[in-house]
Amino acid sequence: MHAALARDQFVDEQSYELKEAFIRLESQLERMMDGIGVVKDEIESMAEDITKIKEAVYNPDQGIYARLRSLESWKSTSSKIMWIMFTSIVGLASLGIWQALFPQLS
Repeated sequence: MHAALARDQFVDEQSYELKEAFIRLESQLERMMDGIGVVKDEIESMAEDITKIKEAVYNPDQGIYARLRSLESWKSTSSKIMWIMFTSIVGLASLGIWQALFPQLS
């Protein structure tokens, strides 16, 4: 009878330890699932941010590439105007110098 009582106590202790282990495991799984949920939320937030960045860069009407095209076009046009103005000023200056040096030819 004493052996049966010892065996029952041993089984009860093992059962208690097993229940504690399951409780700890369940708690750790809950923390891990919470962590996974946080990571999932952060990934969704990053995906939204990436979508906004792609829209800002590749938008054909207002994106960065569209703005660069318009700036390059403006630069090309203003460069042509600057060269026209430069050659006109040089031409007028040359004419003024020519008339100052040779007044009898003009």
